[in-house]
Amino acid sequence: MNKRDFLKKSSLGVAGLAIAPSIIMCKSETVIKDRLRTAHIGVGGMGKADLDAISSHPKVDVTALCDVDANMLSAAKKLHPNAKTYSDYRVMLKELGDDIDAVIVSTPDHTHAPASMLAMNMDKPVYCQKPLTHHVSEARAMKKLAAEKQLVTQMGIQVHSFYDYKLATLLIQSGIIGKVHTVRAWSPKNWGYDGPAPEGSDPVPETLDWNLWLGTAAERPYKEGVYHPGNWRKLMDYGCGTLGDMGVHIFDTPYNALDLDVPRTIKNECRPSNGFGYPEHNIVTYEFPQTPYTAETLKWVWYDGPGAPQAHEDLILPGMPSESSNNKDGKEETSMEDKLSLDAKTAKEGSLPEQGAMFIGEKGRLLLPHFMQLPRKIVDGKYVDISAEIAAIGKEHNMGEPVRNYDSEGPKHYHQFVDACLGKGECTAPFSYASRLTETILLGVIAGRFPNQTLHWDSEKAKFSEEEANQYLKGQYRAF
Repeated sequence: MNKRDFLKKSSLGVAGLAIAPSIIMCKSETVIKDRLRTAHIGVGGMGKADLDAISSHPKVDVTALCDVDANMLSAAKKLHPNAKTYSDYRVMLKELGDDIDAVIVSTPDHTHAPASMLAMNMDKPVYCQKPLTHHVSEARAMKKLAAEKQLVTQMGIQVHSFYDYKLATLLIQSGIIGKVHTVRAWSPKNWGYDGPAPEGSDPVPETLDWNLWLGTAAERPYKEGVYHPGNWRKLMDYGCGTLGDMGVHIFDTPYNALDLDVPRTIKNECRPSNGFGYPEHNIVTYEFPQTPYTAETLKWVWYDGPGAPQAHEDLILPGMPSESSNNKDGKEETSMEDKLSLDAKTAKEGSLPEQGAMFIGEKGRLLLPHFMQLPRKIVDGKYVDISAEIAAIGKEHNMGEPVRNYDSEGPKHYHQFVDACLGKGECTAPFSYASRLTETILLGVIAGRFPNQTLHWDSEKAKFSEEEANQYLKGQYRAF
């Protein structure tokens, strides 16, 4: 079954139900109710974190929980004893209908679009984990449907709402380093697998519905420890590699700050494709067209895998300042620059943060560590004190003091979604934005199947000039 047929059947199945209009349509002009009843698809791992954050909002009633793993479902049920439980999201959505107001999708990547599209076809607003989809065609379909139905949507990139990322966006757009011509971003995480595909099969645990875990993906025998839980990100049928995991987070701020659309060209320097797992090391180079904040062409280089990033002059840091300097009276005095320095783990001589991004512009560079560290400006090999600029932007945008508490920052992105569904504000990572960012990420993933070859992307036609690459823009949906 192909994607179009699956989505058509999903839509028809929903249309055939005798469903009254949703209590909360979450359209821009509709505000009816004071509470939000949520249904959660995937409640283990990141799904557990999503469930905790959404349910921490005082206006949320967790109404339904769904997971293919009975152990994870049982653990979530203990936290929300009044919620109904399901193993199949299709059954949950069909049975509950207008008893739920919003759907949270926290599954492996390959189930993001099938579950989200089914929910949106029922006029349900959706919070979907990153990356938004597994295929480019799905990202475009989700963007289109959300727009047609005017639904509140949000992609799960919670750092999008963190203080330092909002600050960096405003600094770049204020022109603090002028027009940006290059971005270099990196993560040493390894969501790749260079080994062979596993052979044979293992007994499926009694607590796992393997057919439902596979969902629309091709049928494959179960192997213990290979797919579930946790390792699916490494594998082509289910995840999107390191680029689709950490890349989405680290791309987000430069992508948003520079007001980028999708790239014109993509090249991935990596090992040849083995058809099963993603490469453990990738260097992906994108070329983007000009925006108001970039030079005529923007070059973007992504590095991942152990040892990333590759050494480059753009990433050379000045010697870090000492924690304090002696004044003429011999007393130790902490400078404002030291107050804005990187934390102890990264404030070593010539040491890059473990993960992050570097903007390179006509008037210097801006280093943005990942995460919860203030951006730093570098000019002519020296750090420049930007405390005045930070204070001015903070005051202009009523940002307050920098926040270094993940427990308080983490729920903001989720609560923003809940509030938007209740007619109070808007989401900052709706599918209109998330689909473009995800498409960019997925084009780099596809380029990994054609190592060291430059692919040319036609955004208007949604296809590559290189015909052999177009087969990976969408996938075949298995009937399950």
